[in-house]
Amino acid sequence: MAAAWRIGAAYLPLDPSWPEARLSDFVAEAGCAAVVAEAERGLGIAGTAPLVTPQADRDGATPPESACQPDDLAYVIYTSGSTGIPKAVEVTHGNLAALVAWHLDAFDVREGTRTSHLAGLGFDAAAWEVWPTMAAGGTLVLVDDATRTDPAALRDWLVAERIEIAFAPTALAESLVAMDWPHETRLRVLLTGADKLTVRPKPGLPFRFVNNYGPTESTVVATSGDVAPYGEGLPSIGRPIAGTHIHLLGPHGDELAAGEEGEIHIGGAQVARGYRGDPGLTAARFVEHPRHGRLYRTGDLAAWLPDGEVAFRGRVDAQVKVRGHRIEPAEIAAALGRHRDVAASHVVARGAGLVAYVVAAAGAEPREATLRAGLAKTLPDYMIPARIVTIAALPLTSNGKVDVAALPDPDEVEPAKPTGREPATPSEERLLEIVRGVVGRCDIGVDDDFFLVGGHSLLATQVVVRAREAFGVELTLFHLFEGRTVGRLAAIIEELAIAILDGMSDEDVARMVG
Repeated sequence: MAAAWRIGAAYLPLDPSWPEARLSDFVAEAGCAAVVAEAERGLGIAGTAPLVTPQADRDGATPPESACQPDDLAYVIYTSGSTGIPKAVEVTHGNLAALVAWHLDAFDVREGTRTSHLAGLGFDAAAWEVWPTMAAGGTLVLVDDATRTDPAALRDWLVAERIEIAFAPTALAESLVAMDWPHETRLRVLLTGADKLTVRPKPGLPFRFVNNYGPTESTVVATSGDVAPYGEGLPSIGRPIAGTHIHLLGPHGDELAAGEEGEIHIGGAQVARGYRGDPGLTAARFVEHPRHGRLYRTGDLAAWLPDGEVAFRGRVDAQVKVRGHRIEPAEIAAALGRHRDVAASHVVARGAGLVAYVVAAAGAEPREATLRAGLAKTLPDYMIPARIVTIAALPLTSNGKVDVAALPDPDEVEPAKPTGREPATPSEERLLEIVRGVVGRCDIGVDDDFFLVGGHSLLATQVVVRAREAFGVELTLFHLFEGRTVGRLAAIIEELAIAILDGMSDEDVARMVG
């Protein structure tokens, strides 16, 4: 990323966990001049763009240093789009410099400060972890994949690595602030954001717990505030950060009084340039206000609290957040609509997950597993609906829009019932009970792929933790990613248990049985 800046270019982060087809589309649509990747993966992504591997021979040539200007692009990053097409947000060096300056001052980051890096590259929080640390001459410490989504393991890693400042997505942070922490921890600031925070930290934690809010279009963070252990209602999203202005406006652009609910408009140095290759959408979302100048319309609702902090209320439109990622359900519906068995579809958020309703094409019988597998080829796992149900027709309002309130409960359409073979061993039976409880579906079978029935990395962590407790073995996330089904994972657990028994003496076995 720094090398791209050195030659006067901008970078587009590509998360290697995303489907190859999605990444190749991003490369083509953004007009990338080159793709930097290992040859094995890069060949399927680069398309017509030159592929540069990290091992490429440069004949010892030293690229000229380029003086980046504030209005030059620093990076382009994709976020979900309401038209069914992801949006490429253009962030300038000036935008990023404003974020860095605020962060260094707000959290006293200096030379040698140790900061963790655990956000996925396609998540704009990664830029927040990396660049302030680098700018201050700090130390950026990378965490392994097995640790980054396991709350207990992450806590122990943060302590062992002497991390001073860490970011964790909301769902993970809520687990971290409920734990006991050793007194020798060096952590002094735990940052969170991406979802609505629903808990407060337990009293006596040795670090500040800071809640943050900001869309990608305002360069990661727009408001920030410490969360106290005690307080009424949900924690706020804090106050506008230095150099950023928050305006809560009514439908006609009028300012609202404290307590009144309005749409969040963001102004200031961190407001991005716009959407790459889409001047129409840029003009619609990045607006000129007669009194406040250039503002970004977030589509988020909020209200001013009496103490000057901001209370987040929800979305103006249908956009939702799942596991920290902003998602336009229309993008998922558009992907479903490209399947030959689907005539129409609509996607909604129910609880903490997504449900897709599909209408079958003439003569077709869409299968949930088939549709889910098709989506997995182009969408990241957090955008795969937990349920996909087939209905005869989408209910419509009098003006022809989908009547969301009339969409049926998924279990009313397709009552949940077990599929596939029954458990054949006590291990399979207990593990199936754990998986069904975590995913929230009683129709999961022994041979169903965990990641195709609504499972994802955060739920996988819960399965692993509960299985460890139930079976007394050192199960890891990699075991689940490898096994994927209850049947195969149960076999792995039995192998781990046998290995433990093999290492025990006869006296140990007798003592355990006794």
